[in-house]
Amino acid sequence: MPGSKSNFLELELLDHVLGAAAYTAPATVYIALYTVAPTDAGGGTEVTGGAYARVAVTNNATNWPAAAAGAKSNGTAITFVTATANWGTVVAFGIFDALTAGNLLYWADLTLNKVINNGDTAEFAVNDLDVTED
Repeated sequence: MPGSKSNFLELELLDHVLGAAAYTAPATVYIALYTVAPTDAGGGTEVTGGAYARVAVTNNATNWPAAAAGAKSNGTAITFVTATANWGTVVAFGIFDALTAGNLLYWADLTLNKVINNGDTAEFAVNDLDVTED
């Protein structure tokens, strides 16, 4: 599953670990859906319209239990609002530090693309959204 830390987060972590500047993790992260995947530099096409909004997830050990084997998964379901129009075929997700705009932190392609139509509710069940380090 292609995906990665964003260029922004890579630089922040390098500066943090190697002493140039402290990085403070956001208190809340926001999960986004894409119809065209971003890259480490950002971009891509985030879903818009039809009541779409990023989902706020409190950044704590309940929602993001301890990492194991180089991966971290969601500890609670991440549920988007019910689509009031067709969102298209969702191919990737992103994790941001803001509800709108903000900095992309992580992104990954979905293992199965999902068409979200009017009346559908997109959700990542517990342990379905995975972030890995290599």
